[in-house]
Amino acid sequence: MRGEVRLTDVKFHITNESGCGMGFIDDVKRRAKGNKKNIVLPESLEERNLTAAAAILKEGVADITLIGDREKILAAAGKNDVSGAIFINPTSYDKIESLVDDFAEIRKDKGVTKDEARHVLTTDAMYLGIMLVKNGTADGMVSGAIHATADVLRPALQILKTAPDKKIVSSFFIMCVPDCEYGENGVFAFADCGLVQNPTSEKLAAIATDSAESFRRLIGAEPVVAMLSHSTKGSAKHDDVDKVVKAVELAKTAAPNLKLDGEFQLDAAIVPSIGALKAKGGDVAGKANVLVFPDLDAGNIGYKLVQRLAKAEAYGPITQGLAKPVNDLSRGCYAEDIVGIIAITALQAR
Repeated sequence: MRGEVRLTDVKFHITNESGCGMGFIDDVKRRAKGNKKNIVLPESLEERNLTAAAAILKEGVADITLIGDREKILAAAGKNDVSGAIFINPTSYDKIESLVDDFAEIRKDKGVTKDEARHVLTTDAMYLGIMLVKNGTADGMVSGAIHATADVLRPALQILKTAPDKKIVSSFFIMCVPDCEYGENGVFAFADCGLVQNPTSEKLAAIATDSAESFRRLIGAEPVVAMLSHSTKGSAKHDDVDKVVKAVELAKTAAPNLKLDGEFQLDAAIVPSIGALKAKGGDVAGKANVLVFPDLDAGNIGYKLVQRLAKAEAYGPITQGLAKPVNDLSRGCYAEDIVGIIAITALQAR
């Protein structure tokens, strides 16, 4: 996964058809305020980013770093008050040479010279933003309103790379399903629906344990992880089933105290009566709130079915597994979407 960027059409977006999702974001904001982090927004002249930055600063959810000329940014912001942000102009930043040295060192195996590093960091805000996260000036980055996914994630993978205790960079969605008695009062994590195309058993196990950790961090509840399949506990025989069975074994070995089991069909994973019928015993069947799909096709289809047919609110894809949090936006996003993802990124950085 290192250095690899897969492009999908799934992007972060907030809908407002129920109170579930907005309750989730309000809780994320509240918790982020308790341990305020600094989030860099490299697309600092973009109107939606500036509207979001002003809202975040006003609510005290996070500190904000904006890249570019302060006066130009303030002029672009208009009535949006971003004067409380930290402004970093790459052409006059007093620590730019230190960042140039660090970037050249990181990319020396690719033949990047200091002159080339200086050019990149003074002309490409994505790379400068990631370097600010790398050296601790910022705690996380949110971008993508006017940049493609590859432009956001490529520098993150090149510079931040996978966290030392992680095996893969993957993604998940938080799904908030209105009037739903399943999951965590209608709240689920779905993984991976946006990044890893066809994970091996080893990668699937890592996605499962990482998603459980992300669920606990963002929702504040105990994760109950179901590894999904078209089979429940050996009801079908196929190589695809074997992949999931092996992933369950690996995940249990890696996280023996985690409530995790499978392979489960979806109904056996979340419906108590079906779980009791198809998979007797255990503390996962019928109770899952973290659903791990066997591949990207299943995950992408699954989250969109729930979003459209159940009128669920879908938050994601949220990236996990990087050394520090970086999240991508849809180029069709709204300012309130950016507010939400900034708050999530701040909470991930805790």
